[in-house]
Amino acid sequence: MSEGLLALGIQELGLELSAANISDLELFLQEMGRWNQVHNLTAIEGEKDSIRLHLIDSIAVLPVLRRFLKESHPKIADLGSGGGLPAIPIAIVQPEWQLTLIEAIRKKTAFLQHVRGKLRLKNIEVLSERVENVAMQQSAQFDAVISRAFTNLARFLELSLPYLKPNGLVFAMKAKRADEEILDVCMEDWRLVADEPLHIPNLAVERRLLVLAPVRKSPLTS
Repeated sequence: MSEGLLALGIQELGLELSAANISDLELFLQEMGRWNQVHNLTAIEGEKDSIRLHLIDSIAVLPVLRRFLKESHPKIADLGSGGGLPAIPIAIVQPEWQLTLIEAIRKKTAFLQHVRGKLRLKNIEVLSERVENVAMQQSAQFDAVISRAFTNLARFLELSLPYLKPNGLVFAMKAKRADEEILDVCMEDWRLVADEPLHIPNLAVERRLLVLAPVRKSPLTS
């Protein structure tokens, strides 16, 4: 694993990670590459692309999350976790945050459980269930919901709403088509709190993190 390239990306993001953090992030990518050869967890292969598109892309959201999540131990749901992005990198860097990874595909949750044990990540929970089912079981339990390339924005917001505490936020990791997806969102129901451009070091792609909050309507008084 190219620690120099990894360190370069982290430095440009303005994050200070410990040697243990970097070691765990590298181990995560190694395990993903190993499992991917058999289970096809992700379509991206090769060391450079893995570092840039998986790892750096995922932790690039951290400065924004830190700005908005003021609780000392926020509870975050990652919908459609897939191979654990962005939740696993976030859990490695922020051990005090509690993350619930929700993924319906068994081979992917098997990998997530494997990584949880391999890296001794006590701050994550892996649920092998449909997002809609977990929403009924854990209604209004989360400070934040996040996702990376799970579904379109309107559908993601619809799925996220039951998870949120009264002041909860949704963090949607999007690319250049975000403007088109925003047009499909009913802005009477949602408020765009922030639209943050994300710079991914050494990668010429557009990334944005949309932060949205549900509009809490007051009950009609007679």
